Amino acid sequence: MTGRLPSRSTILLVLLVLALFGLPWVVGRYPIYLAMQILILAVFSLGFNLLFGYTGLLSFGQAGFFAVGAYGCAKILLAVPNLFLGIAGGVVLAGVAALLLGMLSVRHTRIYFSMLTLAFGMMIFSIAWKWRDFTGGDDGLVGIPRAPLEIPGLLSISVATMERYYYVVLVLSLLAILAMYRLVRSPLGLTLQAIRDSETRAAFAGVPVRKYRLVAFTIAGIYAGLAGALLPPLENTVTPPIAHWSTSAEPVLATLLGGVHAFAGPIVGAFLFFIIKDIIVRFTEYWLIWFGVIVVALVMGFPGGVMSIFAKRRT
Repeated sequence: MTGRLPSRSTILLVLLVLALFGLPWVVGRYPIYLAMQILILAVFSLGFNLLFGYTGLLSFGQAGFFAVGAYGCAKILLAVPNLFLGIAGGVVLAGVAALLLGMLSVRHTRIYFSMLTLAFGMMIFSIAWKWRDFTGGDDGLVGIPRAPLEIPGLLSISVATMERYYYVVLVLSLLAILAMYRLVRSPLGLTLQAIRDSETRAAFAGVPVRKYRLVAFTIAGIYAGLAGALLPPLENTVTPPIAHWSTSAEPVLATLLGGVHAFAGPIVGAFLFFIIKDIIVRFTEYWLIWFGVIVVALVMGFPGGVMSIFAKRRT
């Protein structure tokens, strides 16, 4: 009896993961920093695409939960220098915020849902800007330590160097990607896709549509919170602009670049987003104009995202 050989995509995926683990051994600090930014945006975009690509809800307020995760992690790290507690606390706070605001947001759909999430996101931005005693106001929170990854009584790992922290970001990002992959192929993921395709038919089939939308909204908020919580130890600072609506546009652009209906679309889009941006800023300070032109050209040239190229080849 012969075993089944691994597919070409599986082999490429394994090689990519091995290459990511070996990256700090062959490149300098800036490529490692850039790789962490890409991984953070990939996690952020995966959560957004659970709402947009799989549930059919366009949110413009994900930066709010990103900021809740970042500020929550930063405040914990400043009080208790424990990276595990900081990241976990940021994720939990973002999840609670998403659950509470989701109860109000999922009552609406289409443009009303989008505008409501935008309003909530800007509300969080205003809190981050005005609540100086807690958030530091426009100065933000500074001096955030890259604390050791510690579980009392079990282990304590120093991640003070950027190379070591890279492995924390990489492992958590890979776990988040794997969890999302399993989720979208689970009964929950299939139910969300049914709601996206036809809310009326799903409701007639007995699916509590609003409940499932709230679940998707909360999970997307948790992913945004995880992405945000990974940022303070990397940058050692957190400022209000991360809660602005323009930050919410980043996962939207990344998802559109990679492909809405492909699971790997947001990940590929996050890579393209930072690579294109990094190349442009080397030549001009007006990078936003050229970046916008390139994004529009790519979206018009590949309406299904860059991943649609591979889908066509398979067919």
